[in-house]
Amino acid sequence: MKIKSPDDKYIEQAKLLTEDEAERLLSRMEGKLPRRLEKDKLTRLEALAIQLEVEDDMLEEWREHMAEIREKDKKKAKN
Repeated sequence: MKIKSPDDKYIEQAKLLTEDEAERLLSRMEGKLPRRLEKDKLTRLEALAIQLEVEDDMLEEWREHMAEIREKDKKKAKN
């Protein structure tokens, strides 16, 4: 996972998180992101924004995959 600068849209979303939501989001971080946060290469807000973006990307990939599975199931049901 290559870490990039967070998109402004996600920075704004991160600013709106409650402390509990932010802590839950931080707990789901993996890869290089937590280490960069630990070493002060990223601010907490930047790390939260990047994690939001990562999770949005993962959700979109999951939705696409599920759509493919449903399409295959429909084809099997017709046969």
